[in-house]
Amino acid sequence: MKLLEDKIKEVGRVLPGDVLKVDAFLNHQVDPKLMAEMGKEFARLFKDDNITRIVTVESSGIAPAVMAGLYMDVPVVFARKHKSLTLTNDVYTSEVYSYTKQTSNQISIDKRFIQPNDRLLIIDDFLANGQAVQGLLDVAKQANVSVNGIGIVIEKSYQKGHELIEKTGIHLESLAKIKSLDNDKVTFVED
Repeated sequence: MKLLEDKIKEVGRVLPGDVLKVDAFLNHQVDPKLMAEMGKEFARLFKDDNITRIVTVESSGIAPAVMAGLYMDVPVVFARKHKSLTLTNDVYTSEVYSYTKQTSNQISIDKRFIQPNDRLLIIDDFLANGQAVQGLLDVAKQANVSVNGIGIVIEKSYQKGHELIEKTGIHLESLAKIKSLDNDKVTFVED
């Protein structure tokens, strides 16, 4: 998605430790127009996958997931990273490691929000090592529902996440595929 790649080139910053900082439009400040365009693109890419519900992990996946839900006309559920007083014990849970925060979180989704016949689309902000997606796949397995698609905003194609998901056979689409972050420069995979 050229619009997204251009935005990454314009305001994205490469930090030490193989980190791409995109807080100017995705995971701190949100660019609503860009999110709307990403939502349209996810809807187009997964239009034939019979999606009934979108799931993501709080918080950076919420904006693109909500916009995709709007254009696909399906509900969006986000897995919580921290248990609140309002979240009951009747939940699906999975352990997820965050590379950028260097911590593990137990994600939770209330069982009321995944229905027996759901066909899920997982949307996440980044795909690097695939931990968040693996956690959501684990939740789907616990709920005994199918995952018909995985949509990623930014994929670090040189890390193992893509390969892990490819092995599942699930329809995977990434809006921006990064080949490398070498020399503090973002290089995209050419399609």
